[in-house]
Amino acid sequence: MTRTTIRSMTVEPLNVPLHEPFAIATGSVTQARNVLITLTLQDGSIGYGECAPFPPSTGESQETALAAAHSCIDLLVGQDAAHWRKLSKLVHGLYFAQKTVCAGIEMALLDALTRCYGMPLYAFFGGASTHVETDMSIPLVTPERGYQLAEKTVKLGISTIKVKVGGDLREDVNRVEAVRSGAPHLGIILDANQGYTPNEALLCLEALEDRDIRPILLEQPVHKDDLAGLRYVMQHTSVPIAADESAGSLAEVSSIIATGSANVINIKLMKTGIVEAMDIVALCRAAHMQLMIGAMIETRLAISMAAHFAAGLGNFRFIDLDTPMLLTEDPFCGGYQQHAGIYDLSKVDKGLGISPRKA
Repeated sequence: MTRTTIRSMTVEPLNVPLHEPFAIATGSVTQARNVLITLTLQDGSIGYGECAPFPPSTGESQETALAAAHSCIDLLVGQDAAHWRKLSKLVHGLYFAQKTVCAGIEMALLDALTRCYGMPLYAFFGGASTHVETDMSIPLVTPERGYQLAEKTVKLGISTIKVKVGGDLREDVNRVEAVRSGAPHLGIILDANQGYTPNEALLCLEALEDRDIRPILLEQPVHKDDLAGLRYVMQHTSVPIAADESAGSLAEVSSIIATGSANVINIKLMKTGIVEAMDIVALCRAAHMQLMIGAMIETRLAISMAAHFAAGLGNFRFIDLDTPMLLTEDPFCGGYQQHAGIYDLSKVDKGLGISPRKA
């Protein structure tokens, strides 16, 4: 038994309401219904992990995540966290469809291990940077509400807004136009979450161009399995196209690159887990593909991991890690210091730097 041997593991629900419903083209949620994993090593180091099942995107639920995570306790207790890649492979092999659970376990393993080693996670990932700058998302809301949220984003000092589209074309265009009116100097990203056909996606961009609005990115305009449609949109616009739901694994990203179907890959740790996400980053760099990092409905805990990941590895062009700002409360402290849209990790001395708030 070594100091990095896993002494105990606990699993519990993590529920946090949203300020308002968050609606996208594939569904709507009113709260984060996640799972908290806590690992304690033999030397007393504690690591935290978060599973963030988002039914409209992952098909998982809090109930399935809790069941899968609970079943891993006997599997992991007594194992050496220093062999985290081997343990990741073991868990992924057992729970192919429960990717958020795999991600949460990997997160807790690496948090505990780097706390034990006395190094921050961004340094563990490579130390390319100590900060990231996130955008702010606006869901499928009325133009009036979109205008209000855009004004609020300006006051927060955030420089980019991501607007959800993928519904009725006229309503989408009106929403984006209202957001532009409320935040005339901010960059705009569009995210259709699979809601358009290829022609609808191009019609949306044309309608916005007529209003002198040019998005800096259009994310996942078509169904995740329609790579031909994704490629068609990319070939008929100069707006960069990002694959999100289409990029759910290393194999899928490889297909996107091979077929030339997107300009940008959106990595979400909850889609693939951390080990596979590292492989995707390496593949994208080799193929000169731009990188984006995003999230499900995650608290400060999982967002901190994504921030450490992106900052440590570097070269992420687009950062979409705003979900803690959408929640009514923050069950954790630490992880990063926020200044406008910038998450500063430089004060973290070991691990994620996260701790639960006292009840």
